[in-house]
Amino acid sequence: MELDDAGEPSGSPDEPEVDMAGPPPGEALDSPSEQDGSREDAPSVDVPPVGATAVTPPEASPGASGGKRESRTGRNLPLAIGVGVGLGALVLVSLYTVKEIFLAVMIVFLFLGMRELTEAFKSRDIRVPFIPVATGMVGTPVVAYVWGPTATVAAVSLTVLALLLTRMMEGAAGYVRDVAAGSFVAGYLVLMGGIVALLLRPDDGDHRIVIFIATTVASDIGGYFAGSFLGKHKLAPTISPKKTWEGVTGSAITCMAVGGWLVWWLLDGGHVWQGVIIGLAAVVTATAGDLVESMVKRDLGIKDMGTLLPGHGGVMDRLDSLVATAPVVWLLLELFLPS
Repeated sequence: MELDDAGEPSGSPDEPEVDMAGPPPGEALDSPSEQDGSREDAPSVDVPPVGATAVTPPEASPGASGGKRESRTGRNLPLAIGVGVGLGALVLVSLYTVKEIFLAVMIVFLFLGMRELTEAFKSRDIRVPFIPVATGMVGTPVVAYVWGPTATVAAVSLTVLALLLTRMMEGAAGYVRDVAAGSFVAGYLVLMGGIVALLLRPDDGDHRIVIFIATTVASDIGGYFAGSFLGKHKLAPTISPKKTWEGVTGSAITCMAVGGWLVWWLLDGGHVWQGVIIGLAAVVTATAGDLVESMVKRDLGIKDMGTLLPGHGGVMDRLDSLVATAPVVWLLLELFLPS
């Protein structure tokens, strides 16, 4: 999927060093990159859920010793790049052999991300009904790929209805809290899985998926280099203290260049200006997806959603930009080049 954590709130390299004072007292950090190495006092956090990574003091953070080569974010950059390249190869091979293999790979990753998210909610005693959400997570992309948009809407609606009814069996205490969280998962992941399947569905769906993923990854790469070398002005210091306007500008330029080239090259009848618009929209949604994920992790008191992907964190730490970008790319491609 994405390569590294450029532009990502869980250790975004496009953001400069945080102030020595650190975050407000009692507020959890959401990234090892937000741990100021000069601080002696680490903020207190809640006990994280299974698979989630809690905030640790700088002295105990991974890679603090000189044995590993790390980026300015505190991540093991070579390892993170290797994992990203491996995921990219998996996507390309599955797309350009049998598209249904990519569909299966996507469902597996979304399922793992959904599992991480529902487990993370437990740190706040939020219990999402797992069976209906998991069923929707697997079923919605399949029906979207086979039957199209109408089936997608029906599948997501049935998922929400099923979790409302399932949670009702456990009593009234916490009912609204739990079904609200379940509905969030349904809209955040189940629906987005269906939309990615709609991108894949046309004959040129493999090319559309490449455009979607490449423009999102370009946001990370552009943000990484521009933020690392030029980043000075903070974008949203109360949400993600290390994200900068310079990084976002680098993301925008890279996204527009990659989008314009790929739409012109891969899609019949595609024009550079169409890809530029798609790239511009992608940088906005990718940045928004990063910030949304950052807010969720801050609220839950964790720095990463999990540890499955070395150098990246959890699956959700890689999917945040993609799930936010998918609907916009799909809508714009349908507007410019209807399938």
